[in-house]
Amino acid sequence: MSTLGDGLRLAVGTFTRIPSGSVTLDDRTARTALLLAPVAVLPLALVAGVIAAGVEVGLPPFVAAGLVLLVLAYGSRAMHLDGLADVVDAFGAGWDRDRALTVMRRGDIGPMGAAALVLTLLLQAGAITDLLGAGWRGAVVVAAAVLLSRSVCARLCATDATPAAGSRMAAAFVGTVPVLAAGALALVMAGVLALTALPQLSLLEGRDLLRGALMVLLALVLALLAPTLLRDKAVAVLGGVNGDVLGAAVEITLTTVLVVLTLAW
Repeated sequence: MSTLGDGLRLAVGTFTRIPSGSVTLDDRTARTALLLAPVAVLPLALVAGVIAAGVEVGLPPFVAAGLVLLVLAYGSRAMHLDGLADVVDAFGAGWDRDRALTVMRRGDIGPMGAAALVLTLLLQAGAITDLLGAGWRGAVVVAAAVLLSRSVCARLCATDATPAAGSRMAAAFVGTVPVLAAGALALVMAGVLALTALPQLSLLEGRDLLRGALMVLLALVLALLAPTLLRDKAVAVLGGVNGDVLGAAVEITLTTVLVVLTLAW
């Protein structure tokens, strides 16, 4: 099996619950998997987009938003949400690294992690509901935001990133992606999101069009900035990036992009 094939299978098995079989893990396979993460998640994003587009046939936008989040959680084993909760609990445990790592590895969810999950899902549901006011055009944007959010893992696993000690996922993935390759993937996914926003932006005129374009641009900038800030915080508190940090980056990026896009139209 080629590195490309193994990498895609690893990406599918890592980012979705779709069975993909066993893969021999090495730096090349890990790098390929991270760069192909949006491809691996494409079926999940398409299902989410189709469900979201159900507003065109009478599905209430808030119900559609709830179903989208249900599909994303089930299709990813809710591992990104779990990572977000663990990271928030660890960051809230104080500046002592050993204590933060202990809290993260404990497995249960503390009050800060629970609050982060509830508030994040509320923000995502509210933002998706608002975007679906644009019908199928909003649904396409939501699907693209899902793909973009998964692509940020490559940036956190670039060669300039530090793996957290004691993390098997960090040891396998962090530091395997060239910085230029991670940057190229980010630009490609930014272009995909911008293209999916064009059908709705084309309906705007004058100041509304300018505001919409600026909000899309802001969403893309924050999609690049938020994971970087999270990585730096993880290095300061945890000593580096681990699997939970990758999951948190996915959820934070998705939430940020969706919320900012609600200001676009």
